[in-house]
Amino acid sequence: MTGLTLPPCGVPATAPAPRRYVVLGGRGFIGARLVALLAATGVNVRSFDRVPPPAVLATTTPDPANVEHMVGDATKPDDLRQALEGADVCFLLLSSTIPQTSNEAPIMDATSAILGSLAVFDACRRAGVRKIVYLSSGGTVYGCARYLPIDEDHPTDPLCAYGVSRLAVEKYLRLQNALYGMDYCILRASNIYGPGQRLEAAQGAVGVFMGRLLNGRPIDLWGDGSVVRDYLHVDDLVRALAAAAEPHGDRHLFNVGSGVGHSLNELLEALQEVIGLAPATNRHPGRSFDVPANVLDIRAAAAYLGWTPRIDLTSGLRMTWEYLVAAPLQATEEKLRGA
Repeated sequence: MTGLTLPPCGVPATAPAPRRYVVLGGRGFIGARLVALLAATGVNVRSFDRVPPPAVLATTTPDPANVEHMVGDATKPDDLRQALEGADVCFLLLSSTIPQTSNEAPIMDATSAILGSLAVFDACRRAGVRKIVYLSSGGTVYGCARYLPIDEDHPTDPLCAYGVSRLAVEKYLRLQNALYGMDYCILRASNIYGPGQRLEAAQGAVGVFMGRLLNGRPIDLWGDGSVVRDYLHVDDLVRALAAAAEPHGDRHLFNVGSGVGHSLNELLEALQEVIGLAPATNRHPGRSFDVPANVLDIRAAAAYLGWTPRIDLTSGLRMTWEYLVAAPLQATEEKLRGA
């Protein structure tokens, strides 16, 4: 008996290149840099977020004509409808929860991530959006690594509610494609860091560590420092997001990371090299939701998206630290200008 050739599941991308992009979460750490990158290519970009752009930007570095800022609430259907009107591609970057606290409030996490995303998907379908690019979590959806580096076929057994909800959103995107032909791309990103990251947040070791160092406070280190993570600079991530908006056949899921693992102890050593002083640390017992190691296999992104990271950890840390040191001076100058 000869074998059967099964047709691919889902609808491959065949539409022409899109001309209008909408970034939901366009004023966030990642979204703002994505908007800037897309605008530089000349396409029309609409940034949608709860937070308006800073007034100082409007007076000193005005946005180009192809960028539109919209302030609204993604939980309100009318706001979503206006945000998505005329859009070809929607980047879904909205998130209001973090892995560290999601197990304490799984209902809130699921409500925000799953129900909120479903509302976006429905609004996209009604608006005629051709493609959705969803930023998922390569650091949480896989759980404990059975092998390294972790490829996209690795089992998914999250240890936190945050990873469970992101995985559910991925499944709903696949369903959206099967039922309605909506094209989509999922990027499972590793640990993102870089200029503009919130220092006061409890997410992102690089941002948290640098925030402590900037304020002369010791770093809280959970466990013995052997936990390994894959750190990806935000500028490399936004290049991957932009590439994900383009047609790339019937493949819809990609890991994006540096492809290199660094322990927390190695991260501290790299910070010492960049900053020039040894960070003081407070040691605490390890946490149950911290997987021992997470390093992503990024070969599929290279093959299908033509994307590879360009910024190594030491260079990225130096760029981030220089930005943080300069930020207070920039804020003082803006106040003196009356912005």
